[in-house]
This record gives sequence, structure tokens and C-alpha cells, in this order.
Amino acid sequence: MGNNLEGKVAVVAGSGQGIGRAIAIHLAKEGARVVTNNRCKGSTGFAFITEENLKALSKENKKWLEDGMKSVEGDAETTANTIKEMGGEAIPFFGDVSKFDVAEQLIKTAVDGFGKIDILVNVVGTFGFSEIWKMSEEQWDHVCAIKPKAHFNCIRHALPYMMEQKWGRIINCTSGAFAGSDKHTNYATANAGVLGLTWSVAQEVYKYGITCNAFAPAALTRASYELEAYIRAVPPEQSPMGYGKISIMDVSPPPEELAPFIAYLVTEDAGNISGSVFFTAGNGIDMYGDLRMEKRIFKYGDHWTVDELKKEVPRGLLRGYRSPAAPPGGN
Repeated sequence: MGNNLEGKVAVVAGSGQGIGRAIAIHLAKEGARVVTNNRCKGSTGFAFITEENLKALSKENKKWLEDGMKSVEGDAETTANTIKEMGGEAIPFFGDVSKFDVAEQLIKTAVDGFGKIDILVNVVGTFGFSEIWKMSEEQWDHVCAIKPKAHFNCIRHALPYMMEQKWGRIINCTSGAFAGSDKHTNYATANAGVLGLTWSVAQEVYKYGITCNAFAPAALTRASYELEAYIRAVPPEQSPMGYGKISIMDVSPPPEELAPFIAYLVTEDAGNISGSVFFTAGNGIDMYGDLRMEKRIFKYGDHWTVDELKKEVPRGLLRGYRSPAAPPGGN
């Protein structure tokens, strides 16, 4: 047990299993009192995989999936119990924080139970796959109604307390899919929204001693098992992994390996780190660069004409350009 977060109170939204669970436990190891959260008691079912997908799995793959999902079972109560068994303090809260009033109750649970809230880590999220031209409204809302809305809900209710005490740390979980992802438009959009939320909050509350950062994790979780099972179940042309192949799930780093960095970001020492986005996988930590303008063309006098732009854009603004949508080796 450490003491870097001694006296601090943390809320980890989405901490029944996986990444959120690992973070909640590590914050407690550093001395924080923690409110854990997930939607309901017991491990939730599949996020998007269907009965049809399950039927398409071989007997061996079904056994692999069953064993894998059992290995990562848990909920807010089991996470809280683990913290208590270590000698820490924790309160479990069950509820869907994509609902505004439920998120308010989550934050109030920390304030009523521990007297304040210093740290908020938003890990809630889900995913699903479909070509955009086949995606239903339900498939879109299934993902985008959670991220970034649940993140906003929790931040909105936590900030008044943090602003009053002039101290706070907010961490939002996003995904590298924010840059675009094949057959994954809803998920990519939701996670890009998390970045806009993170950057805006960081700018708005920095003067109050509050930081807001985001991290895109890679770790072995229930979502990892479900994703791998889906890939094993569908024909190659329906695979959501685009032009490459997914890493073997069995060698993906455990979420416990990324938790220390998240704990560091919510310490006093990290008070100058805000509005940044990190990629975390095992012991590897990367920081994404800022979005900024790289090239510009300008014309004095009259407005551009299309004929002028046909000449100037390729040789100026887009010199050496390669479409981010192009496959490897493409233009």
C-alpha cells in the first residue's frame, strides 16, 4: 500500500470489471477511499455479440469464450470487497450513469459517504460493429448514448464540489478508434466525442486547480474476449479489424499494468498535466500529439476559383498528401 493519494476520495464509473476495476483497486492501494460502480449486480452479458454469432463458434471456441469470460467476472460490490480486504475503504454503487440523475446519485454517494470527491475516473463504455450503411439507430444509440454522455453526466455533477475545494482530477477513458475505425463508426464517434469533452473541460476548469485528461487503453478485458469471439464467428469480410489482424487476446497485457499511470495522473504532482491524451498498454505509455494546422494556402484579393484550387491545392496544401482512409500501400 502506498500513500500518494492519502486523504483523497475517488469515484470510478465503470469499475465492476476490467480496466475500471484495476484502476479502482490501485487508487485504493495508494490510499484513496473509493466509490465503485457498474450498472447492476453480477457480471453483465455480452455487449453486442448475438446468439447467431455464438452458434457460429466452434466447440473449442465456445469453451475458450466461456472460460475467458468467467476469468474476468465481477461487479461494483466485488471490487469494493477486494479493496476492503486490502484494508481500504470502498462503497459500491449500482446504476446506469448514462442517465443524468443516476450519475448525480453516484457523485452524492461519495460526498455523503466520504465527505467529498477529489478524483473522477470515467471508464464506462460499450461497443458494436456494423457497416455504416447497415447500422440501425439502435446500434448507434447503444454506443453513443454511453460515451461521451455518461462521462459528461459524471463530470457535470462532480465539478461543483471540485470547484468549491479548488482541487480535482478527472480522467476519461477513450479509445484509439477516435481516429476512425472500419465497421466501427459508432464507437469511433463516441470516443472522438470523449476527446472534445476532455479538451473543453480541461480548458474551462484549469483555473480552479482541476485537471482533465484522457487515456486510450489496450488490455485484456471482457470486451477483448467478446471482440475476439466475434472475429472468430464472422466471415473475414465482416471482420471489424479493417486491414490488419487483431492481436492475440491471450497475450494482451492485463489491465493492472496500466493502473499505476492513471493513479499518477490524479496525484498532486500531476497538477500541471491537463488536456492531454495518452495511450496505455502494459508498461508502455505514449502521449498523442496535439491537433494543429500544418499547412496553409492563401490568396490576396478576389475569392478563390475552383480552377485555381485545382492547381494550388495539390502543389501547396496537399503536397505529399496520402489519404488517412487509404489502405496500406494505397494513395
